[in-house]
Amino acid sequence: MSESADLQPGPVRLGYVGLGNIGGPMAGSLAAWAGGLTVFDLSADAIAKVVEKGAAAADSLTDLASTTDIIGICVLDDDQVRTVVSGPDGLLSTARPGTIITVHSTIGPDTAADLAEQCAAREVTLLDAPISGGAMGAASGRLAIMVGGPRAAYEKLKEPFALTADMLVHAGPEVGAGTRMKLARNLLHFISFTATTEAARLAEAAGLDITKLGKVVRHSDAVTGGAGAIMLRETTAAVDADDPWYGILTGVRTLGEKDLSLALALGNELGVDLPLGQIALRDLAAGLGVPHPQGESA
Repeated sequence: MSESADLQPGPVRLGYVGLGNIGGPMAGSLAAWAGGLTVFDLSADAIAKVVEKGAAAADSLTDLASTTDIIGICVLDDDQVRTVVSGPDGLLSTARPGTIITVHSTIGPDTAADLAEQCAAREVTLLDAPISGGAMGAASGRLAIMVGGPRAAYEKLKEPFALTADMLVHAGPEVGAGTRMKLARNLLHFISFTATTEAARLAEAAGLDITKLGKVVRHSDAVTGGAGAIMLRETTAAVDADDPWYGILTGVRTLGEKDLSLALALGNELGVDLPLGQIALRDLAAGLGVPHPQGESA
């Protein structure tokens, strides 16, 4: 990519495409940027809400791209992202050399890489930058944004994106890295949601108030960090006995296997099938990197 000599001097000018339940609040926060924000959406009502916060409205994607330096996209899927970026009247038709396009939609890593190649041919940088935090995080300016692509382009996002996210992570130097990180994060998210339904069935069968259980879960996860608390190692390989993590994770293993065994026993007593609980008991030790010695079971 060439230097940004073709861009206007002074504060970078932001653009945003897609003003739905996440993109709208994100753009609303970015409207406070000193260099200005220009937005585009097919919904006049969505545009009006962001214009009320100080943004300017573009008549078209080509209009937006011709007057902005960093352009965020938050539309539905791969096809819509392709249309916005490289369609006949898409951003690439008027984006100037040095422009940075950030794709916040969750799309396939290959789609991001393919579009990045097309952009590079026009001296435009495309980064995949999916988000975590949902509509609530967007509304409160507390999103996590995972960026894949050249480090130099990532660095240019830090100041403006601080308006809408309190965590910006460089997932890797290759376009697609941000999307891969988002998919791994959401794998955990939705497996945990499925496990939540399993725990709720057990609690319900035991005559407990599920809402109160939910409050306990939210409270304790806020204190302990939840599942993310054990994701601070650099590898998933087995842990050496002299590694500081060994004692921590063997403690987690011991407590986890005890509590899982008790929960499964309660499920058997109440006639509640807990397939994820059974898998967790079987795989917890090896997954933590502290498998039991051969012949020894949980």
